[in-house]
Amino acid sequence: MELNKCSRCGAFHANESDVCPKCAGKDILELSTFKTYIAENGVTSVDTIATQTGITQKNVNRFIDYQGIEVSEEQKENLSNSGVVLN
Repeated sequence: MELNKCSRCGAFHANESDVCPKCAGKDILELSTFKTYIAENGVTSVDTIATQTGITQKNVNRFIDYQGIEVSEEQKENLSNSGVVLN
């Protein structure tokens, strides 16, 4: 059995997901909020998205890299040029 570290809280878990079962519900809710924000407002800066949605910058960066979320390379470059470092 392989242990994975939760991207949100840092706890170790045996799921294949990047978040533990305890954080999964909140992650799904925040991802939905993120997708809705992007659909309505387009891609702005990580700081703006975080401030407007209440999602941490760390999780905004994580969601940008998720499959199924369409952020062009140019938009990613604009995000990285906004003064906020993308991981």
